Amino acid sequence: MQIAELSVLLVWGAATALTIALVAFAIDLGRRTGARAEAHAETRASVAVGAASSTAAPVTGGGSGASGSAAAPARGRAAGIAMSTTWLGTALLLVAIVLRGIAAGRTPWANMYEFTLVGSFMALAVFLGMNVRKDFRFLGAFVTGLSVLFLVLGVNVFYVAATGVQPALQNYWLVIHVGVAISATGIFTVAFVASVLQLLRDSRDSGSPYLLRPGFRWLDRVPTPTSLEGLSFRLNAVGFVLWTFTIIGGAIWAEHAWGRYWGWDPKEVWSFVIWVVYAAYLHARTTRGWDGRRAAWFVVVGYLCVLFNFTGVNLIFNGKHSYSGLDTDPTGGA
Repeated sequence: MQIAELSVLLVWGAATALTIALVAFAIDLGRRTGARAEAHAETRASVAVGAASSTAAPVTGGGSGASGSAAAPARGRAAGIAMSTTWLGTALLLVAIVLRGIAAGRTPWANMYEFTLVGSFMALAVFLGMNVRKDFRFLGAFVTGLSVLFLVLGVNVFYVAATGVQPALQNYWLVIHVGVAISATGIFTVAFVASVLQLLRDSRDSGSPYLLRPGFRWLDRVPTPTSLEGLSFRLNAVGFVLWTFTIIGGAIWAEHAWGRYWGWDPKEVWSFVIWVVYAAYLHARTTRGWDGRRAAWFVVVGYLCVLFNFTGVNLIFNGKHSYSGLDTDPTGGA
C-alpha cells in the first residue's frame, strides 16, 4: 500500500471516529437536558409536598435519587466516549495529513483537498484546546458534524493525487501564508457554530413556536445567548488578526512571485471581502452597540464568505489563485 492510499484510509478512519463522537455528544446533550428537566420537576414536587404537609417525616432513599444516580454515569459515559473519539479522530487526521505531505514531498496544504483536511483539523484542535481549561462540550456535536461533512466532501469531491506544486508555490510563504489562513478558518468555524447556537437559543427563549417543540429541548442545555455571543466575539477577534496577517503575507508573496502586491485577482478580492465583513462586525459590536442577533448574523455572513472563498472562487473563477487541483490548467498559481 502506498503512503497516499494509507493517508486516505486514515481520513476515513478519522471521519468514522468523529461520527461516533457526534452521536455521543448528541446523547450527552440530550441526557443532560432530560436530567435537568427531571430535577426541576422533582424540586417543584418537593416544594408542593412540603407546603401541603410541613410536618411530614423526611423520606430517605427515594426513587428519584436512584434515577439521578443512574443517569449521571450514563451521561458520564457518553461524554467520555465523545471526547475520547474526538481526540482519536483528530489524531488520525493529523497522521493522515503528515502522510499526505510525505507522499507529496511538500507542505500538505496546496490544493482544496488538503486545505479541507487541515482546515477540519484546525477546527477540531481549537475545540479540543478550548475544552482543556473549560467545558465547551456543547459545541462538540456541531464541530464534529461539520468536520465529518468536510472530510467526506474532501475525499469524494476534492481529492487529487499527491504530487508536487507549481513553481509559484515552491516558497516558504506556502507554509506561512496558507498555514495562517487555515488557522483562521478553523477559528472562524468554531465561532460560526457558537453564533448559530446563539441564534437558535435566542429564538427559543423568545418563544419561537417551532423551536419550543420538545425536539429542541436540548437548546436549554447550551449557555445563554449573551454567553455564546461573547464566546463568538473572542474567537472572531483572534481569527480576524490571523486573517489580517494572511492578506499581508499574501501581498508580500505575490510581489515576490508575480512582481506586484495586489492585482484584484478573485481570491485576493474575496479575501479582502472577508476581512471587511469581519472588521465591520468587530467595529459594529464594540463601538456601535451591535449585539445580539444582529452580531450573530454578521458572523454567519462572514463565514459564508469564507466558504465561498474556499469553494466558489476556486471552482468558478479562473485566476492566479486557482489552486483547487481539480483541473489541469498549468497557469494556476498560489
